[in-house]
Amino acid sequence: MIHCIIVDDEEHAIEVIQHYLKPVSAIHILATFTHPIDALSFLSRNPVDLIFLDIHMPEISGIEFIQSIQHQDIQVILTTAYKEFATNGFDLNVVDYLVKPIPLPRFLQAINKAQNLINSKNNNGSMIDRHQDDYFMVKTEAKGKMLKINIAEIDFVEGMKNYVAFHHNGIRTLALLTMKDVEDRLPKTQFIRVQKSFIVALNKITSIDGNRIILKGVSAEILIGETYRKDFLDMMKQKLLL
Repeated sequence: MIHCIIVDDEEHAIEVIQHYLKPVSAIHILATFTHPIDALSFLSRNPVDLIFLDIHMPEISGIEFIQSIQHQDIQVILTTAYKEFATNGFDLNVVDYLVKPIPLPRFLQAINKAQNLINSKNNNGSMIDRHQDDYFMVKTEAKGKMLKINIAEIDFVEGMKNYVAFHHNGIRTLALLTMKDVEDRLPKTQFIRVQKSFIVALNKITSIDGNRIILKGVSAEILIGETYRKDFLDMMKQKLLL
């Protein structure tokens, strides 16, 4: 799954991209932003594979936005009404440059390029070896030992200095990973980071009491970190039955 955000100061432009992406099951929209500063704040807390980015925005331009995230491994598709900025965009190594109004065939061509780039990078390997979407293998603290972790069995992941602890199926497994390694690999539709040291499985949440998250079959109560609170509550509101 490729996770993306859309950044454009025009709501209509965002709606067009959302409409085009609806039938594309391989790409999941994490969030949309009309203010690029809000998008930069989101990127500092959440892993993203792809950004659809407008160039002309009131706070900072799309070019300045790209320059500020060049240290991150994120693919960018620029969208704008101004053809003359294409050279600047490609100088910054963007995936593609789409001129508004964006024709659907041209849009699909761009996302196909992005998918090929992202999937090629992901297939080069990582500390987590994902053979299938329902499990992965991790290197444990025991030298030379690897262990299978079933994603459906994970209750939460806990950061512990040089390790992370997978709490799954009633046991705890220590792995030689960072929280970012894990956050980048777990499905964003199934897991969310709620504080610096905790990622929880959404389907294991039984209740939210103020700042506490209670998980099914887990005695530990996990607190929501202030930095992650808004993103967590926004996701929970999507599940709220009114």
